[in-house]
Amino acid sequence: MAKILIVEDEPRLAQLLADYLRHSHFEPEQTASARDAEQRVRDGHYDAVLLDLMLPDGDGMEVCKAIRRFSQVPILMITARVEEVDRLLGLEIGADDYVTKPFRLNVLLARIRAHIRQHEQSEDAVFVIGPYSFQPSAKLLIETTTEKKVRLTEKETSILKFLFRAGDKPVTRETLLDEVW
Repeated sequence: MAKILIVEDEPRLAQLLADYLRHSHFEPEQTASARDAEQRVRDGHYDAVLLDLMLPDGDGMEVCKAIRRFSQVPILMITARVEEVDRLLGLEIGADDYVTKPFRLNVLLARIRAHIRQHEQSEDAVFVIGPYSFQPSAKLLIETTTEKKVRLTEKETSILKFLFRAGDKPVTRETLLDEVW
């Protein structure tokens, strides 16, 4: 399951998004804090970030800029700001999408899936797995201290992507067979 970080200070909307994403087979996490959002992305792995712009402890635009300094995770800004200048600024500073409230949940879900697919296939997608750097698009695993490279098959790449998404959760053989084969 893909992990989605929801950065939204309106509790009802945050819970609605989390429930909808969970129902759509995503693993949502929530925060209402700009500082916490940046730290979570820095410390963990997320497949996408839904970022509100007006947060109690900071501006979502600044959070987006900060995240872009160390991560290429897809960022979808979700905001009540509808002015063209805000949309242009958001996309210019690094957001992958800009969605204005109100929005349709099924359209947002389609956009999230599209951005995740696009990111996973991009040359920029690099995942850290212990002492290794994993580049799915190149089907490559690199040991970070020695720079030793291991070429992967398509199946090995799919298995690693699935296990990486699972995080610390154990994955049964049956689940792996169902999901990868």
